[in-house]
Amino acid sequence: MITRRGFLRLIGGSFLSAVSLSAYAVGLEPMLLTHIKRYSLTPPNWPAGLRLHVVALADIHACRPWMTPERIRSLAERANALQPDLIVLLGDYAAGTRLVTDWVDASEWAPALSGLKAPLGVWSILGNHDWWEDLSAQKAGLGPTVARRALESAGIPVLENDVVRLEKDGHGFWVAGLADQLALRPGKAWGRSRFKGLDDLRGTLAKVSDKAPVILLAHEPDIFPKVPSRVSLTLSGHTHGGQVRLLGYSPVVPSRFGNRFAYGHVVEENRNLIVSGGLGFSILPVRFGMRPEILSIELGSA
Repeated sequence: MITRRGFLRLIGGSFLSAVSLSAYAVGLEPMLLTHIKRYSLTPPNWPAGLRLHVVALADIHACRPWMTPERIRSLAERANALQPDLIVLLGDYAAGTRLVTDWVDASEWAPALSGLKAPLGVWSILGNHDWWEDLSAQKAGLGPTVARRALESAGIPVLENDVVRLEKDGHGFWVAGLADQLALRPGKAWGRSRFKGLDDLRGTLAKVSDKAPVILLAHEPDIFPKVPSRVSLTLSGHTHGGQVRLLGYSPVVPSRFGNRFAYGHVVEENRNLIVSGGLGFSILPVRFGMRPEILSIELGSA
């Protein structure tokens, strides 16, 4: 039989374990354990001789105390230190949680990102929260959003159903960016009964005018089953890897496909998708088993 003293020790130990676990998940892992997640791959039909280093940042979710302008500047410096050819931003710059001590406006987070530098430029897309936090855009049902204007004022082009052709070492390639798939929220005030996306995959890819490879930026990975093999690589965020991930499984994933596109490098029918675990968090300020990350992707190297 367990003694009274043994029972109290058990309760006390359990309480301390719970406190320690909470402190780790709320404070240590989200704030101090940001790492560089590296991938090396050569997608099908990738041009021989084209080696491209892409760095991607996703789901910043600027807010205090979790993601201050100072922290965003430090993340930009870490991204620059990787010396990429190209930097891409995968959306969701606005706060994704109400559990904050203060808001960080676009007038603060966008200048913090303006220090990003790469020879082939810094290119961005928007995420659902960049639309959801903009009540004027929700009412009008269209942009430009506050986030888009802020990014462009900071010198960072935004691709919404648009493409840009770049070149490295004599080889051309395309960066295509989708508008958000969940941009417009349902609500009586806006006359919408369900979410409405503004993405146009077919129209976007129709702007690609040659056979050079395409890198597609799509905030939500749910579009991936519709992405044709013409696209060499799709890069997404949005899921945060579930924020809590144990043994390769996330109990809650904001995707209709569940864990299928929750995190990491996914290959289906010879098509490649990389889903970032992101940097900030949504709803609850918790990360466990899913450290914040900056993606470093070497294309044409493996």
